[in-house]
Amino acid sequence: MFLIDFMAFSFIDLIPFILIGFSAQLVDGALGMAFGVISNTLLISIGVPPAVASARVHTVECFTTGVSGISHVLHRNVDWKLFARIVIPGMIGGILGAYVLTQIHADVARPFVLGYLSLIGVYLLWRALRHEHEEKKPKIIEPLGLIGGFLDAAGGGGWGPIVTSNLLVQGATPRKVIGTVSTAEFFLTITISATFIATLGLDAFGAPIVGLLIGGVVAAPFGAHIAKRVPAKMLMILVGVVLVITSLYGIYKAVS
Repeated sequence: MFLIDFMAFSFIDLIPFILIGFSAQLVDGALGMAFGVISNTLLISIGVPPAVASARVHTVECFTTGVSGISHVLHRNVDWKLFARIVIPGMIGGILGAYVLTQIHADVARPFVLGYLSLIGVYLLWRALRHEHEEKKPKIIEPLGLIGGFLDAAGGGGWGPIVTSNLLVQGATPRKVIGTVSTAEFFLTITISATFIATLGLDAFGAPIVGLLIGGVVAAPFGAHIAKRVPAKMLMILVGVVLVITSLYGIYKAVS
């Protein structure tokens, strides 16, 4: 059974993780992506090993993506044909990414994972500055789900930015893409979390998950409010800037 010893830590110990969960969910609630990427980047930047950081982030996302998926289904934002084509490849990629990450020593993996996350930040900036959308049926789906799932597990985030953005680039309907990808992400995070538990054990999770959950839950309503006030283009620019800065700083700390 997954039990956390609440006597082993104080509220002060949780503050960094509450702030990480709050800031990541604030952006994710406003933009519809980037909870995993931001929270994982910040966790690694403060010294959490990549595999452990990704495991903790995906455990928290089991709850946040579950609520998000139910909401999208109720609002009929899910394209079930598209869902079926991305969810299975995504789960397979997630298992592979989680397994590969747990087999690599943390000191070796950290610079590469942070490098990947910084590229995600640059990609988001590019998407924000050059957004042109012409609706048409996407053709590359299954390989996208496989790659998105693998990189999401290996990098602790990226499913939303990679899969959603690429489907939009191919011309898919934005509302259906966001709803479908968000719903599929629930099954992806469950699969990835189970893989991490099998390979790392429960000791790798612990109290930080509580902090991430508290921060994420508190930030949820604020993210929705921001989404109504701030243009999506500006939000994507801000996300890209934050990811690039935190990732490059993390790389500097890892190699110095």
